[in-house]
Amino acid sequence: MKPLLVFVALISISSAQLLLVVCASQDFDFFYFVQQWPGSYCDTKRSCCYPKSGKPAEDFSIHGLWPQYNDGSYPSNCDYHASFDPSAISDLKSRMEREWPTLACPSGDGDKFWSHEWEKHGTCSASYLDQHGYFEAALNLKEQSNLLSALQNAGIEPDGRFYSLESIKEAIKEGTGYTPGIDCNVDKSVESQIFQVFMCADTSASKFIDCPSLPRRRCSSKIKFPQFLRGSEDLMSE
Repeated sequence: MKPLLVFVALISISSAQLLLVVCASQDFDFFYFVQQWPGSYCDTKRSCCYPKSGKPAEDFSIHGLWPQYNDGSYPSNCDYHASFDPSAISDLKSRMEREWPTLACPSGDGDKFWSHEWEKHGTCSASYLDQHGYFEAALNLKEQSNLLSALQNAGIEPDGRFYSLESIKEAIKEGTGYTPGIDCNVDKSVESQIFQVFMCADTSASKFIDCPSLPRRRCSSKIKFPQFLRGSEDLMSE
């Protein structure tokens, strides 16, 4: 093959690869914004650990901001070269520690958790949000939702009692304007409890929208709202 033809062929291949990367990062329909109740994360057989920054605030915390397709599938790990860079979000660190804490064992500073979320999910939204924009958008959505207040305003408290699944959904809809998806896990007594709340955001992650679809999660008709973390002495370190 002549040198000019080789050069043109290489350019064509590179352009195609670039197009694939761009399409992969653009081609999604909405975000799931997922928050979790720390009491339910910890009230299981695997238990949990406080982050190195200390006991988290008594509130729902962020799990992730996940690009989704309308058919229920989702993109993931869209750019293996876009590694998590802690320095890119240094100005957000205190908010991240407060609103997006790690509860995994052994105790960590959050970087491993945030790295996973960025590399698996955040890289698939890179045509809309860079790394700083991705994490900042999630933090801003957290401020907009205020799930705990919405539930408490409806008389639903993290007191270890059981509440109807529908009353929890209605309380969150009343407080936020949008119907959530509820994900449950089971405690050490194998009782169903509220674990995660799914809400949907537009592709800029700047505002909530009605969910085109919601994940199917197993919850009983009545679920427990467990108390918040009771103290580090109640948590396993490994």
